Amino acid sequence: MSTLFTLDDLRRILREGSGDSPGLDGEFAEIEFEDLGYESLALLETTGRIKREFGVTLDDDAVVAVTTPRALVDLVNEQLLEAPQPS
Repeated sequence: MSTLFTLDDLRRILREGSGDSPGLDGEFAEIEFEDLGYESLALLETTGRIKREFGVTLDDDAVVAVTTPRALVDLVNEQLLEAPQPS
């Protein structure tokens, strides 16, 4: 798969899911989700949206373990890169 999940993709999905958050403006990659105002339930909802758009299923425990947007993007991209390639 050539399409990777980006911070801009995550920013868009977070905004679509819970509205505009001032913490999503500018550099937010290393700010903890808790400091951005996102709790574990919001992240699980976000991963549902990621699954629908990118076809990636993320383990709930792995999602709860990530603390920053960068870590979530990395987790999604690991799954995208491990996915079987169409023949």
